[in-house]
Amino acid sequence: MEIRHITSEDLDAVLDNRRRAFGPLSGGGAETWRKLVSPMLPEGRYLGAFDGPRLVGTARINPYVQWWHGRPLSMGGVAGVTVAPEDRGRGVGRALTHAAIERCAELGHAVSALYPATTPVYRSAGYEHAGVLQRITVPAEALRTLGGPGGAAGGVKLRRMGPADAAELVALIGRVHAAARASGPLCFDERTWRLWLEDDDDFCYLAEDGFVVYRWSDGDIEVDNLLAGSEATARALWSMVGSASTVAKSVKAFVDPADPMLWMLRERSKDEVSQTRWMFRLIDLPAAVEGRGFPAGVRVETPLEVTDSPRPGNAGAWLLRVDGGAGSVTRREAARGESADGDATRLTIGGMSALFGGVPTATLRRAGLLSGGSADADDALDAAFGCAAYMIDYF
Repeated sequence: MEIRHITSEDLDAVLDNRRRAFGPLSGGGAETWRKLVSPMLPEGRYLGAFDGPRLVGTARINPYVQWWHGRPLSMGGVAGVTVAPEDRGRGVGRALTHAAIERCAELGHAVSALYPATTPVYRSAGYEHAGVLQRITVPAEALRTLGGPGGAAGGVKLRRMGPADAAELVALIGRVHAAARASGPLCFDERTWRLWLEDDDDFCYLAEDGFVVYRWSDGDIEVDNLLAGSEATARALWSMVGSASTVAKSVKAFVDPADPMLWMLRERSKDEVSQTRWMFRLIDLPAAVEGRGFPAGVRVETPLEVTDSPRPGNAGAWLLRVDGGAGSVTRREAARGESADGDATRLTIGGMSALFGGVPTATLRRAGLLSGGSADADDALDAAFGCAAYMIDYF
């Protein structure tokens, strides 16, 4: 089996594999898929596993920016992982996953994330569960009233948004996530946003510090993205979505589990929620820690020992330092031929990735992903990395 970059000549075979793995695409869906993936081919972002001339599996690496405590990191979103039905069980998926990790490193991605169809194959490659994609269902009428008596926009200027607004939208998303010190959400690149903003079935509106993308779905409203940097804009966008309440009875929306809208609702006694889990992996440990944001009031200096068989450059003895909102890991040297890490917190790369994503040390210890160290070190690590990681985009 050979793993190489997909070319345009392979796309029909890729699409056939995709259809067999995930089900058929409509004619329009297939055309959109080609527009999405074609620019990635010359960048080497689509990998194929071949048995002779026959394509047996694929994996795609999407170019994303992901925010961690308000700071952006280059993230490789692994998607489109398929294996032909007749070739399952041969280790094709595992080989493609390891190849995708190495390609993420070559492309300069400090971290990677994915939505798993199955956990074991990705966990064995160093990915671990980190955050959620949460969809909540709320009554449309409850949202309509958020705008108050001044109308849906409540004095906030909203305008329709299209492909020409992609650059402005990307900049806005960065400002809002940075100000909110968000952890986990991602942003597509401009060319991908231009493609999504071309969809005639979506209704897209832009404000100075927020935006919304929504559509009709089976008589109700489905919100793909809604982001607001202020109370006024949040009320304007949500109430506009809810203004369809004379027809739509409910709104399904992908949201931050701590979205301010949930605290603006007049009545909220229980949430109708569904969650999809995503997995996360550190590709370049030093670059990821250096690029991540941390709480400004936290100061940490503690030894770590990390194991990472697929990427040995991440493995070994490290000293973690966090101070003034910034972090770093530097190599620790053994003294006189003996281990320098008797006092270190020991983590698998999956454990380190989950810690980076805000999973508590107590959880990691009881899951067998963290050992050694001390209670004080655990408290320090939780203070530094603690967050409720989430996404509002599926890929």
